Amino acid sequence: MSISRPNLRTPQQPARRFRMARVILALVLREMSTTYGRSPGGYVWAILQPVGLILILAIGFSLLLRAPSLGTSFLLFYASALLPLRMFQDMSVNVGAAISFNRALMEHPRVTVMDAVLARALLVVLTQAVVSALIFTGIFLAEDIRETIDPAPIVTAFALAAFLGFGFGMFNCYAMMAFPVWKTLWTVLTRPLILISGVFFLYEDLPRGLQDMLWFNPLLHIAGIAREGVYAIYQPGYISIPLIAGMAMAPMVLGALLLFRFGRSLIYK
Repeated sequence: MSISRPNLRTPQQPARRFRMARVILALVLREMSTTYGRSPGGYVWAILQPVGLILILAIGFSLLLRAPSLGTSFLLFYASALLPLRMFQDMSVNVGAAISFNRALMEHPRVTVMDAVLARALLVVLTQAVVSALIFTGIFLAEDIRETIDPAPIVTAFALAAFLGFGFGMFNCYAMMAFPVWKTLWTVLTRPLILISGVFFLYEDLPRGLQDMLWFNPLLHIAGIAREGVYAIYQPGYISIPLIAGMAMAPMVLGALLLFRFGRSLIYK
């Protein structure tokens, strides 16, 4: 008669992907409470900021122009390009500050750099998606707009803006830790983007010389894609998805390599 030996092995550990998902969810909840606070006021401010800027632009340019380049609503024209731009800007800044904001948590062995980065990226996407949906809905209801929109290009534009912002955010994540002055420099460098990214104009309305120069701005392509979904009559012929993808992948790969090589040393610096 043989006696079976008891199984002394430790219980199987949870799958790594589920552990990572739990860590990211916990970080997202922490980011929500620290970024927007526990009261509704923080989320209201996230909506009022873009609304205020869009209103100022619409009122100001309505005094100078009889109608926007597309449609009849100044609010809709500016919102269709400004909201994807804000997705890019918020993503690049918030992902860039992921390590510095969560440096204390980085000392925990289960919290990795990618956990912090992905948590911040997810929160930006969720926040900007909700804010943009509320603003678009409010504009359509307030001005009784009858435009037939195509959601696919709009979603594509926001997804590309998030992807582009994430790419630059990965590089910023290293640069802001290695060179603290980079955060201020990045703010200065990106401030003129509102002037050259199609918020106030259509690419087709520019002189040929400016078209050739600004064509390399991926945000101008994203604005065109968004407006293609908002205005059924608008069919931009200058859009290049490979340009946007390339502009996003280059800083993303460089940032990932730098973080892999120097990330831990920067955390404990």
